[in-house]
Amino acid sequence: MKKDKIIYWVSTGLLGLTMLMSAYMYVTDPKMEEGFKHLGYSDAFRIELAIAKVIGVLVLLIPVFSSKIKEWAYAGFGITFIMATIAHYAANDPINIVAMPVFFMIPLIISNIYFSKTKSTL
Repeated sequence: MKKDKIIYWVSTGLLGLTMLMSAYMYVTDPKMEEGFKHLGYSDAFRIELAIAKVIGVLVLLIPVFSSKIKEWAYAGFGITFIMATIAHYAANDPINIVAMPVFFMIPLIISNIYFSKTKSTL
């Protein structure tokens, strides 16, 4: 059980750091603003997505939230990654850009699997 908790917290921590870093960049990096425009999204969506990512990370990392709310955060991140992949593909971006959100799904999936295994002891 200890191994499962370690895997859960490491994968969730990596996911959280990645999402917080991207949220920060969405708000501060002019290249991200250009990237959202390239994909056809508004500035409002960029800011909303940054806020949603911060909230999602808080939900996953703070133990007080119920498992049902955490499952919604997992689903939200999964939908975000899938939609980002589709948006980059539709914009004819290079394959490394298209595949990047799929790569970020790995810690999400691992975190979710180990959350399910350990949720009674977290």
